[in-house]
Amino acid sequence: MTSIKIKKRTIMKTIKNQILLRTACIAFALVSSITYAQNTNPESTKQRDGFIFEFVAGGGIISLEDSAGIQTFDKSQGTFVFPDLKFGYMLNDNLAITASLPGNIYEFQDSDRHFGGFIPSVQYWVKDRWWIHGGIGLAIDAPALYDIKDDVNDDWNFGCAVMASTGYEIYKKKNFALNVQSKLVMGRASLDGDAHRDVVIFNVGLGFSWL
Repeated sequence: MTSIKIKKRTIMKTIKNQILLRTACIAFALVSSITYAQNTNPESTKQRDGFIFEFVAGGGIISLEDSAGIQTFDKSQGTFVFPDLKFGYMLNDNLAITASLPGNIYEFQDSDRHFGGFIPSVQYWVKDRWWIHGGIGLAIDAPALYDIKDDVNDDWNFGCAVMASTGYEIYKKKNFALNVQSKLVMGRASLDGDAHRDVVIFNVGLGFSWL
């Protein structure tokens, strides 16, 4: 039975590594082709207004520490973004109010979990293509939907999280923009027994925006 569990974990790690590798390859190919198309056929861009929507594909590093001492910040692990969404509305050409749903998959005690949140935030374009984004809101620590186990990996924990990110739009056409971005998320989720879990996440990814 133990050997079957170990084999299952090995398969899941292999799948996650393949997803990260393929995502990186697709992202690189997409950026290269779109950037080339932009350079050879430049077009005027539309002003930003109305509702905005964005999803991000990428990966990063996550570090976590439990007050119970089960895991410390000394051990970091690679993670992939899932999901990472943003909804909002443009107040003017340079400022938007948004609701962000950052999220990352991580491994904890032989189970896959998800740390994310619901964060009210603001986004401001410092330059025509460069923006900064940040906010504070609800942290959510939960089991990954594909790895829920009764009485083992089925606990949902909540707390507070802060987020800061910045990005640069490498391609714009009409109401679509492709950006390269980095994101920092820090949060604390309350656990049973007056314990807590602190998490620090740093991501790099491609953002696909409609605005």
